[in-house]
Amino acid sequence: MNDCIFCGIAEGKIPSQKVFEDDSVVAFRDLSPKAPVHVLIVPKKHIQSVAHFQTVDKDVAAHIFVDVAPKLAKDLGIADDGFRLVINTGKNGGQSVNHLHVHLLGGRKMTWPPG
Repeated sequence: MNDCIFCGIAEGKIPSQKVFEDDSVVAFRDLSPKAPVHVLIVPKKHIQSVAHFQTVDKDVAAHIFVDVAPKLAKDLGIADDGFRLVINTGKNGGQSVNHLHVHLLGGRKMTWPPG
């Protein structure tokens, strides 16, 4: 998608502070962090949101939650004390970029409700 900032980051056309990349996802530091560790995990394939997942996307979804997020939490030193994964979906859900992304937050105690 030509005007999607996360597609541009995934394609290497827009600079970012990458912390992980493989064939299907890229993870990079959030420009406006809400915690000491705040990383976005983004599929390279453009998927607008969780509401737009299709059966063909289940492998990338599993990869994010089974492989990438736990590995990053460990690598970034937040696995033992705990972390939060957040997916905002749609305008009322707080999604600001229309490309599926998972926020990995940690390094401090999280509160509830989040907002």
